[in-house]
Order: sequence, then C-alpha cells, then structure tokens
Amino acid sequence: MTIRKLRNIGISAHIDSGKTTLTERMLYYCGRINRIGEVRGKDIGAVMDHDQIEKDRGITISSAVTRVPWNGYDINVIDTPGHVDFTVEVERSLRVLDGAVLVLCAVGGVQSQSLTVDRQMKRYGVPRIAFINKMDRAGANPERVIAQLKDKLRANAVALQIPIGGGKDFEAVIDLITMEAVYFFGENGETVVRREIPEDLRPTAERNRSQMWEALSAFDDELMGTLLMESVPSEDKLRDVIRRATIAHQLTPVLMGSAFKNKGVQELLDAVNHYLPAPTDREVYANDTSSKSAQAETPRVKLSSDSAAPVVAMAFKTVVESFGQLTFMRIYQGRIRKGDTLSNARTGRSTRFSRLVRIHAGQRKDIDDAVAGDIIGVIGVDCASGDTFTGNGISCSLENIFVPNPVIRLSIAPKDRDDADKLAKALVRFRRQDPTFQVSTDPQTDETIIAGMGQLHLDVYVERLRDEHKCECEIGPPRVAYKQRPTKSVDFNHKLKKQSGGPGQVGHVIGKMEPLQADAADAESFVFVDEVKGGRIPREYIPSVRQGFAEALNKGPLGEFEVVGVQIVLTDGSYHEQDSSDKSFKDCARQAMRTEILPNADIVLLEPVMKLEIEVPAEFQGAVSGHLSKNRGIVTASETSDSTCVLIAEVPLAEMFDYANNLRSMTQGQGSFSMEFLAYRETPKRVQADVVKNR
Repeated sequence: MTIRKLRNIGISAHIDSGKTTLTERMLYYCGRINRIGEVRGKDIGAVMDHDQIEKDRGITISSAVTRVPWNGYDINVIDTPGHVDFTVEVERSLRVLDGAVLVLCAVGGVQSQSLTVDRQMKRYGVPRIAFINKMDRAGANPERVIAQLKDKLRANAVALQIPIGGGKDFEAVIDLITMEAVYFFGENGETVVRREIPEDLRPTAERNRSQMWEALSAFDDELMGTLLMESVPSEDKLRDVIRRATIAHQLTPVLMGSAFKNKGVQELLDAVNHYLPAPTDREVYANDTSSKSAQAETPRVKLSSDSAAPVVAMAFKTVVESFGQLTFMRIYQGRIRKGDTLSNARTGRSTRFSRLVRIHAGQRKDIDDAVAGDIIGVIGVDCASGDTFTGNGISCSLENIFVPNPVIRLSIAPKDRDDADKLAKALVRFRRQDPTFQVSTDPQTDETIIAGMGQLHLDVYVERLRDEHKCECEIGPPRVAYKQRPTKSVDFNHKLKKQSGGPGQVGHVIGKMEPLQADAADAESFVFVDEVKGGRIPREYIPSVRQGFAEALNKGPLGEFEVVGVQIVLTDGSYHEQDSSDKSFKDCARQAMRTEILPNADIVLLEPVMKLEIEVPAEFQGAVSGHLSKNRGIVTASETSDSTCVLIAEVPLAEMFDYANNLRSMTQGQGSFSMEFLAYRETPKRVQADVVKNR
C-alpha cells in the first residue's frame, strides 16, 4: 500500500437516504463480499449493519468500518447512522476521515439531517462528493437537489453526470467528462458498459458539459484559456482541476444513481479515487504539549504522513466486547507494530499494543503493523474516545471530538433487585463507548438517571440491557433536561464566620452577579471576573471562590436543574490571617450563591427546543400544522412538491414524546419526521409552574 493511493472516506446522509445500501454495493463490486444483502433483508441482511438490533430495526445505529480495494487504490469506508440520536457516531467518524460521500435522496433532497451532517463536515474540514441516490423513485429530480445543495448548504455543486431516464425509467447516466453514456448490466449491475450518448440527449449533454466547464474554469487559468480558444480540455486536466477544487473546499462534485437498482456505484468509486484526498493531501496539526510554559495559546505542531516519524494516533471510538475493549484508531504519523508501547497523552500512562486487527464490520483479522494514514483496530487497550497516543520523541495531543449535550432523561431500575449489579456494569460499559450516553444519580430520589440524544437512543440501550445483559428494567417517564437562568442583576456581600472552638472558618466576598445575554448563555454557562485589588482577598483563595460559585449552580430555586448564564464579578472581600482557608472561601461563595444571589435573581426556566422536519402527503398538512400549534410548535417553513409537503417547525422537546405514534395516526401511517436540538428558550410561565410543581 502506498499512502498516495489510500482513501479514508465516510458515507453520511439523512435517515433512509440509502447509505448502508450504497456501502453494501461498494463491498460487492470491490470483491469484499460475494452476495448483496439488503438493509431490511429477511436472509443475511446488510454486512455493515452487523448488530442484531440494527438488523431487527433496519437502521444503522453505530458506525461500521471496512476496507476495500478498487482499481489499485485501498479505501477505508465508514458507514454512519442517519438518525440524529446517534449523531456522535458521525462526529467521531468525520473527525478522523479525509473525505466523505454525502448521500442525498433524489426525491427528498437536502433534509434536516443533511444540514447537520454538512455542519459536521465543515467543522472538521472534510471535503466531499455528493451522490444523488434513489434516481429510480417516482418524483426523482436531480436538478432540484443540486439547487438545494447551493441554496441550503451554500455548496458550489457541479454535476459531473446527468441521468438517462428518471423514476422507473431510470437506466443509465451520461459522464460529462468523457461524454459517454454509462450503462450497468448483469444480475447485480456488475458489468459497466460505455456507449455513445443517445442522439436525442446529445444537445442536453453538451449544454450541461459547457456549464460544467464554465464552473471549473473559475479554479484554473489554463483551463479558462483552453475554453476561450474554443478547444476541448483533456479528461486528465478536468479531473485535476476537480480534485484540487474539491480538496480546497471550493467545489462539491455531484454524481447520481440508484444503489438499490445497482446503477452508478462503480462511477462513484472511481470518483472517490479521482477527487477525494489521500492522507498526504490534508494538513493535520496537534497541540504541542512538550512545553510547560504558561502561554496564551498552546503551540501547534504540524504532523507529517511519514511512516518513519514518531507515532501520533487517535482513538476515535471504543467498543467493549466479550474478549476485551476494541479501540478504533486512526494513525496520523509513524508506524505501529504489534508489541509497541505508546504513551497516552491524556493520562501519561504507557500502553502496550499487543494485538492489532483489520476491521471488516463485525469481523476481525490480525495484522502485524500499520502505517500513517491507516485506520485499524487495537484490542485490549484501556482508553477513552478522543485519546491521543504518541511514540518516543514526541509530546502532543490532537483536538478532541465535539460531543453534543443530551436532551432527554429517563429513570431506570432493574425489575429484579438481584440484577442491580448487572445493570451497574452494563451502564458503565455503555458510558465508556458512547460519550452522549450519560448516567447519574438523582440526589433527592436516589434514582439512577440515564440521559441521551432522544427517545430512540435510550430505547436502543434498554433493548441491549435486555438482550445482551439479560437485565429486565423498569423505565420512568422521560424527563426533559431543563435549565435555569437569572434575569436580574444582584449585588452580594456575604460573610462566613465560624469560630466556636477548634480551627475557625472565615471568608468574605463582595461583588455583583450579572445575567449573561440569552445567546451568550448558550455558549458559556458561567463566567467569573476577578476585580479584587490591594490583596483584599489573597490570590491563592481566588480559585476556591470561583469553584464555590460554580458548584452552587448545579441546582437553583426552581428545582434540580442546572443554572446557566451567570457572570460573577468579584470586587472586594476580607480574610482572617489564621482562620481563612481555601475551604472557607469556597463555602462562603457557595452560600452567597444559594442564599443571596439565586433567590433574588428572578430565575426563569429554560427548555430545549427541537428543530423538526416532517414529510407528509399534502392532504394531511392542515392536521399536522394544527397539532403542532396545539403543542406550542411554530411552523417556520413549508414546501409542497409532487403532492408531498415538507414542514419545518420548532417545538419544545417536552411536547415531542410519543410524536411518532401521533404522526402515524394523523397521516394514516404515511408521515415521517426527524428532529435535532436547536436551542434552549425561556419556558412560558404557565408551563414553568407546572414543571416546578410536578418535580
């Protein structure tokens, strides 16, 4: 393997756009499997949905990795989930990938989760190709999808193909670079045949080719000169320009086909080789941790793709299996050999890598070594997602993975008290492998609380408890993760004085609490400003004061909800030579927050609001809109095409429980929806009173 001929790509899309079906065809055409399985197949099912729950539900829950050869190139492919509940799987996959394929439905176009995936790709700077799938569906409209790519995603989308036929008549694509019609014959579309473009489509093809040339000429002066001379540019020149513009995030090449009907997948694989970056095409930087000086910004070091350099690798996913922990790892620099000892940058501990494996979905194959750019599995290493491992001679850490906050909570308890130990061990395992799954204990009721990204997310874990751990559980009603925010400034002057026998405790803090603006509160829940002058409070006690204020924000006057949007300005205070300590100032600040500040700050309750995208037959639009209004929802946009209506709405999460059943009953089972977290907003007074009363 040469690193120039390696591609690390992810397949990402909205729910039911055909990601796993597309990946299954990729595996088949590359010779990785000899039989195509279907996502909802009754026999073998899709290879990448290897988990039993995925097979049963017909959805992707966890990202799956495999490696395929194609025309002299090696491609590491990660198939990711489409449901927003499992968005962390997309986050950690895109964090370590070099390129991606954004799959779009030819009928649905750019949908809500497409927007989320687009943001994730931009967050990690991942270049992508767009593949318009499901061209065989009635109502397929690639021109509309390309327009949505430009309008909704602000992508410079340029079609490299146009379809021959559409809907049930879709039969092939026209390659605008070679100006050939590409057909897919054989039982599974494995025979690719290139022919002359049908005469009736030639004018359309030439018009689209001219538009493609014009778009590409903006990125290359030589190509522009060729076109001005009315010459035909070479295929190699066009591919070179597309590749450079794609890697520079200036262009999104668009291809099309139907994975289910086995059309267009081989052309997409060729495009992955031609246009997506090799590991050497991307610049990767790490934080240099070798210097201990207190600089304002951590110095950065550029990593190379040299396999002879010291090792730098990231553990981007962990899975606890029966034989030990399996860690998915991307090597950015150096070579890892079986038996090597590397250092964990987070813990400082040295770890021996005794077993390396090549991962193919649910299968493992032992290997002896792996080089820079590769994605492998390591068995038996104790680490967490996002940990950086380094070799001798280098001390650095890679930027961690963005983890969204959970938005739904449930209480959980074993039906049989004897299963309490089983439940505890399983929850620890789930928490280790999924950063968005959180476990806590309610201090008032002593209940175990699980938190996640949505109802489906938690349902899957409850199912795993039952099937994998033989632990039947009782689930409490969903609990929304409300927050509290002050709306009024409060001056404080609080003194702690305990001097009755033994060591005393004296602390005194003076200052002002100011509420942060609502948008700032989303970004920063607590800001501490130190304006103490003249040593009124010794410098060594200031961190304890800050900690005391921060710890008091875990609950507020309206219940067991976190308080956010607080800025503390500490201006003055006093201390005692013998009786003041870190503990006394920490306790003093905590008391000041709970007794003087929060009770007088006009606290309001904030609730999570979800962005909802609903797709229903147009005849049900009125009923669905009315139901949303009744449940405090606001419809922000609607679009009707081909008797299908798409509604975009903002709805409080508290009103969304059991919405799937409600939507089915309103639309005779024909409606579908997806939702993602949008923002925290102030809860109406009437609702706030009910929430506080019920808690």
